[in-house]
Amino acid sequence: MPQSHELPSLLARLDRFSERLGRCLSWLVLVMMLIQFLIVVLRYAFSVNSIPMQESVMYLHAAVFMLAAGYTLRHDGHVRVDIFYRGMTAKRQALVDLLGTLCLLLPFMVFVILSSLGYVGKSWAILEGSPDTGGIPAVFLLKTLIPLFAGLMILQGLVEAWRKVLIITGRLDPDADTPDHHEEHL
Repeated sequence: MPQSHELPSLLARLDRFSERLGRCLSWLVLVMMLIQFLIVVLRYAFSVNSIPMQESVMYLHAAVFMLAAGYTLRHDGHVRVDIFYRGMTAKRQALVDLLGTLCLLLPFMVFVILSSLGYVGKSWAILEGSPDTGGIPAVFLLKTLIPLFAGLMILQGLVEAWRKVLIITGRLDPDADTPDHHEEHL
């Protein structure tokens, strides 16, 4: 009978961090919707256009999309072609997930970090701002989301890889491997 071993302390903290970050970022979606609503009202009711407001929606969208990717991975929300996957046993699914993480996710995220560092570094060197007059002068911060996204995905990928190893080796009950189960400990 599988035991319900918890993740090692560091991995459990990373898992909780990913969960909390995702929950906090979800509030940015509400802020983004309110700003977008205000943009539309100002434009069509008062003929007022605000470039910083428009750009802020783009910044918020990028932050949510890029920084919540680890949260989405934690909740198994990424796209998967599951024609064969859904019919597999839990251990076989864990093996597929582990191999996907080790052979695809982690190497690709390392590639993203390495290939974006020069791009982001150049942006920081000139403190790149908006190309639009009056726009947000922080494009360098926006570009920083790229390696940050990949770093967060690597951290959550390592947590998920360890979780899958625990399932494969029978040290974690696959049914206990749900975010709802882990949230009890948050």
